[in-house]
Amino acid sequence: MCLAVPMQITHLDGYDARCSAKGVERQVSLFILQHEMPSVGDWVLIHVGYAIQVITAENARETWDLLDQLVTEDPSFA
Repeated sequence: MCLAVPMQITHLDGYDARCSAKGVERQVSLFILQHEMPSVGDWVLIHVGYAIQVITAENARETWDLLDQLVTEDPSFA
């Protein structure tokens, strides 16, 4: 199963970005999104270190709500 998680961009440096979500920070590549470069504050879906799609803050919140619900209902998911 493939999984992408929403993270918010906190810093940009060319095609590299620092992103955070739920107290976790990661360095990610924006190379795949070079045709629609996101900005600081934008939410993106992260998969194996790459931002693969820009999403709305509402979509990010809904996704995290669903992921939190999965962990609550099935702790082995975490």
